Amino acid sequence: MKELSLNILDLAQNSIKAGAKHLSIRLEKRGSWLSVAIADDGVGMSPAFAASAADPFTTTRTTRKVGMGLPLFKLAAEQTGGTFLLESRQASEENPLHGTTVTATFDTNHVDCEPLGDVASTVLALIQGNPELSLTYEFRSETAGQRLSTDEMREILGEEIPLNSPEVLAWAREFLEGETK
Repeated sequence: MKELSLNILDLAQNSIKAGAKHLSIRLEKRGSWLSVAIADDGVGMSPAFAASAADPFTTTRTTRKVGMGLPLFKLAAEQTGGTFLLESRQASEENPLHGTTVTATFDTNHVDCEPLGDVASTVLALIQGNPELSLTYEFRSETAGQRLSTDEMREILGEEIPLNSPEVLAWAREFLEGETK
């Protein structure tokens, strides 16, 4: 993928396919290092599947035998000298706490670091396509920070105004683009 924001969108869509009702996207910029964490409460992965999930020949897809989302995200991080970590807890009757967290760090000064891209559009696409999803987006740096929560938006707007209405999405875009500049 050409931008990290597209990787984030792909991983978030995987979370939704895994039954996630709550999704958190956290970006933290410290010096030249960018940390990206995507956490969900989906069904999770078995330990065996999680151990090989970053292998391109491991996939849950039935249309083809390769899955490139996690492998490309891992490669993007590691080619900059960064790290990749996948933690997953599979849903079971004994384990009410389940889900998956993917965390990667990137040296943004490295020549091979992909640009972050349009994170605002990624977040908006997730809200527009999944208005019922509980989504929290956070960005932090030494000089700026922002947080957007669809749960808080619903609290303020009430149930009669859908989060994917054009007016709400326009406000969210303005908020997301205005706060990080």
